[in-house]
Amino acid sequence: MAKLSEQDILNWKGPEDDYMNPDHLAFFRDKLLQMKEELLANADLTSQHLQEQEATPDPADRATLEEEYALELRTRDRERKLLLKIDATIRQIDDGNYGYCADTGEPIGLARLVARPTASLSLEAQERRERLKKQFAD
Repeated sequence: MAKLSEQDILNWKGPEDDYMNPDHLAFFRDKLLQMKEELLANADLTSQHLQEQEATPDPADRATLEEEYALELRTRDRERKLLLKIDATIRQIDDGNYGYCADTGEPIGLARLVARPTASLSLEAQERRERLKKQFAD
């Protein structure tokens, strides 16, 4: 069978017991691997970019460059954390646990997973966590 497209996933209307079938899992594995590849390519570009920069004697230019570096490094740190989450999500696919809410065990939903393949909570569980977090923050 041909690989499923994002539109195939979003239009899927199969029976509940066919949720996260081998075709779905293959689609999400490919999507996660593609995300990982892009993040690793960005990290390589950042390393090259930081190594190519020359020192500048002007204090204002130097401050601007340092701020740009700091922003770039923060972005890469977020991406590094996302890489860890991608690897953990691929392990979930391998273990047969992918696509189900970590809190409730209910299906997360294909549309949510297409939008955020590393999601580990259903939309309802995520909203509940955010409400509780907000209550304790106030």
